[in-house]
Amino acid sequence: MTWFDGAFQINQIYEKEVPAMFVPNVFSFATEGKLFRYGSIRMPIEMWGPWRDNDNQDEGRLEHVKATVKSMLRPEVVLDIAQNFTLFATDKKHRRIKIICRYQQHETTNQILARVVKGYPKKGLIWHFQGSGKSLLMVFAAQKLRLHPQLRNPTVIIVVDRIDLDTQITATFNAADVPNMVGCATRQELQTLLAQDVRKVLITTIHKFAEAEGRLNERSNIIVMVDEAHRTQEGDLGRKMREALPNAFLFGLTGTPINRADRNTFWAFGADEDEQGYMSRYSFQDSIRDKATLPLHFEAPEVKLKIDKAAIDEAYQQITGNLSEQDRDDLAKRAAKMAVLVKNPERIRAVVQHMVTHFQQKMEPNGLKAQVVVFDRECRVLYKAAMDELIDPEAGAIVMTAAQGDPPEWKRHVRDKDAEEKLLDRFRDPADPLQFVIVTSKLLTGFDAPILQVMYLDKPMKDHNLLQAICRTNRTFGQTKTHGLIVDYIGIFDDVARALDFDEKAVQRVVSNIDELRKALPLQVQKCLAFFSGVDRTIGGYEGLVAAQQCLPNNEKRDKFAAEYNVLGTIWEALSPDPVLSPYEQDYRWLTLVYESVKPPSGNGKLLWHALGAKTVELINRNVHVDAARDDVETLVMDTQVLEEILKDAEPGKRAREIEIKLVARLLKHKDNPMFIALGERLEKVKERHEQGFLTSLEFLKAILEIAKEVVEAEKETDPAEERDRAKEALTELFSEAKNQNTHIIVERIVADIDEIVKKVRFPDRQQTSQGERLVQKELRKTLLKYELHTDQDLFDRSYAYIRQYY
Repeated sequence: MTWFDGAFQINQIYEKEVPAMFVPNVFSFATEGKLFRYGSIRMPIEMWGPWRDNDNQDEGRLEHVKATVKSMLRPEVVLDIAQNFTLFATDKKHRRIKIICRYQQHETTNQILARVVKGYPKKGLIWHFQGSGKSLLMVFAAQKLRLHPQLRNPTVIIVVDRIDLDTQITATFNAADVPNMVGCATRQELQTLLAQDVRKVLITTIHKFAEAEGRLNERSNIIVMVDEAHRTQEGDLGRKMREALPNAFLFGLTGTPINRADRNTFWAFGADEDEQGYMSRYSFQDSIRDKATLPLHFEAPEVKLKIDKAAIDEAYQQITGNLSEQDRDDLAKRAAKMAVLVKNPERIRAVVQHMVTHFQQKMEPNGLKAQVVVFDRECRVLYKAAMDELIDPEAGAIVMTAAQGDPPEWKRHVRDKDAEEKLLDRFRDPADPLQFVIVTSKLLTGFDAPILQVMYLDKPMKDHNLLQAICRTNRTFGQTKTHGLIVDYIGIFDDVARALDFDEKAVQRVVSNIDELRKALPLQVQKCLAFFSGVDRTIGGYEGLVAAQQCLPNNEKRDKFAAEYNVLGTIWEALSPDPVLSPYEQDYRWLTLVYESVKPPSGNGKLLWHALGAKTVELINRNVHVDAARDDVETLVMDTQVLEEILKDAEPGKRAREIEIKLVARLLKHKDNPMFIALGERLEKVKERHEQGFLTSLEFLKAILEIAKEVVEAEKETDPAEERDRAKEALTELFSEAKNQNTHIIVERIVADIDEIVKKVRFPDRQQTSQGERLVQKELRKTLLKYELHTDQDLFDRSYAYIRQYY
């Protein structure tokens, strides 16, 4: 059992069955004495996070858990989280969701508050890695500052780095229903509100300070938080901000490190008292350790697709930190030589063919999506045309704004703000056929789509712009997404040190060559095989599995094997399909069958024992006949003569393990049924008692046969029609809940439709084949589309979970 099992009980059982208990709940936590994780009501378990402070960064032992409990579960901290770090936001599906802080947001907000209350230093630079929650940090800080009595009703100014206010931060503030918030879209609005001494949360853009003249307000209880603070380097904006608000507190936030050469940024925000100039740091290593973001890999396709180095050098000369977004968009005009090379029709066809094939083989099986980043505006149209020849035109879309002189045929790709937002919502929707968005500079900062896994990069970029762009792929998204991937068609990462030229050299480790996974593969296979020294892997069926299981004599050993196998599974899923895997295919299949055979039949231990990846399932099913062995449990326990023969077996321990393997497979087919979960737990206890020496081999065999008999009887009692009735009841309850937001729903009709489609498409063992699972998912999506419910991913996930459980 791990913290995950406790969290699962809270998240999937108690919250659903006793919802009243969670009305006053601030947060829930779970621990098994090694790791501590916490989350708010309905928060997916994958998003539950650790709690750390300056004195307690380590974890893994009981003493670390005790230190965490002392730090987080103090009354003043719990009350602080309840009052200042809890949001009830509205998501895009108009559902109310509860959001609470991660530890770094809590710590940094309180650091900001302490400085403002103390009155000195009047600034601070905050570097929190891309994707780790800077937007929410600003919401929490703004709310706590506004409510603090000592600050006498302060003004909080949020400064974003875009030309307009249409940013992720603005969207976060709006979704969180922050009171007294005003957007200042013009210089005049900003000047007027500050001149009138307005005490609210003002959101404006960095460029409004460039346009401002003289002092806007001399009050000291004005707190300014600037997003992407490195942009203040441009046009000396940091100094202009200080001149406009001479006594204000200035806090700069950045997702990328600041170089010492950016003197203006350090002058504006870096306090002398802070080590290395940062008030708060949350690095990419911290972010990945806490599973707040995912690791990034890059891969470079064939050399023939890359561009001549001299042309890249010429283009690079145009890319400096001082260029505005518009300047970057005009890059093609100044790097004409490179533009000619990039737009060569033959190269475009080859690049797009590679993208489509790569996506279909590596991303599509897991239901993830792609962003294509191209050289300039014309390239977007050229790449889209090439893509339309290979796949359904509905699968790709260009995101662009209109410009003077655009050819008339480009107009069909231009959308207004609302239409663009709808398109991006479609992209975020796993059920929608839109799989690729094609961009040049839009969506490279501030765009949040966790379903995005791969960026096909065919545009020269570097430093801040490159780091911000590639981190679009690092958001977490369920168990199927293990990393973000950049496919580099330009050759940017041929020299990572040059592409990510920061004083903070550790940033160069943010992205690693996927070749490193290829190199790690043989070693990881050997680590897994080392558990089975002396086992003949050519022996198939139950005999082979029994021999393997003898090498995993207790839970500790099995869990160690599961941990190593999971690392191997992650590497396999990331690389597949790849010729490098071929020599290891047989060993990987064998290890997978062993892993499946020793899974806890109760379903406990979900952190280590979880569903196989889509590509692994495909590999197993491809050769399923090779290892198929007859499941004769029914005959064994129901035929008295056979039963007597078994109990006389010369090797009762070996025979017991064979039956146990068959039982585990049967129990896992009913993994969500409480009756079979209880039988699985009994089987685990019997096995543990045998491993500890409390049961002889013969006693173990008798106990196994007794459980096997109960399993067979339980299966007979489980009436398929009754199961379907339970499914219909569960689905009816689910869609009745949804009816509150969708009054057009006719619940009975939807449930009948779903029941009908599952009956049509199901076949024996469909849950053991990815083809069967995909077929059911496809039909379910069609049904939800029919009732205009296809955009509700939560509804799809819960419907599909019921189908898996009951059908």
